[in-house]
Amino acid sequence: MVSFRSIVVKKKQILVIGNNTTGCTPHHEKIAYEIGLEIAKSNSLLITGGLGGVMNACSHGAKDGNGLTMGIIPQDDPKFANDYCDIVIPSGMGFTRDFLNALSADGVIIIGGGSGTLSEVCAAYMSKKPMVAIRGFESAIAPYIDGYVDHRKNVKIIGADTPKEAVDKILELITA
Repeated sequence: MVSFRSIVVKKKQILVIGNNTTGCTPHHEKIAYEIGLEIAKSNSLLITGGLGGVMNACSHGAKDGNGLTMGIIPQDDPKFANDYCDIVIPSGMGFTRDFLNALSADGVIIIGGGSGTLSEVCAAYMSKKPMVAIRGFESAIAPYIDGYVDHRKNVKIIGADTPKEAVDKILELITA
């Protein structure tokens, strides 16, 4: 007899972070959308902060690719989530939810970003989560791409040039 548990395979959980509506350009949105599509193709769960900008575009791409999306929002009301979130977790935690996002992920993909993104990067870094960042964006994260956040060298933030490369690399790091 085969148990149900032995048949179920946990989806890989990939957090995508980056610019919210402020500072999010059409180029950020294009890259995020394509990353969402690639995550859907990999049959992984997309996790975002559930709001606008990169989070919205990535979730849109994943939905267009028939993927599963989850938004962990800082508010306590699910109505704040973008329209592409299948699962909404209204944390009511404000910025503290950045830690919940990072801890919920098997790996993180970074698309630009400011101080909020840097907060999530630091939470993921302290938890030694694999991270891949898209090169070519002026951002708070740019100085750390292909390097470390600090002297501890917990986890190297690997640079990628394309959405496919970013998703392939994070999946490789997650399964390593």
